[in-house]
Amino acid sequence: MGSSLKILLIGGFLLLILWHLGAGLYYMLVDKGGSKRTVNALTWRIALSILLVLLLMLGIHMGWITPHSVGQSPRG
Repeated sequence: MGSSLKILLIGGFLLLILWHLGAGLYYMLVDKGGSKRTVNALTWRIALSILLVLLLMLGIHMGWITPHSVGQSPRG
């Protein structure tokens, strides 16, 4: 998997999460509790966040993503 594809995928997820967070705030202010659009937007945000974490865990496990070595002793 190419480096730019990984960055685009993670960045796309983060943009979608922020979009739904903003939509939830907007609906909360506009609807005043009159509809379930706020709940739906925030449910999407939670689902996307969980999916992103699971994809990151899978990518690290499969070796597609290499975590940095902050806090570890240098090798060699």
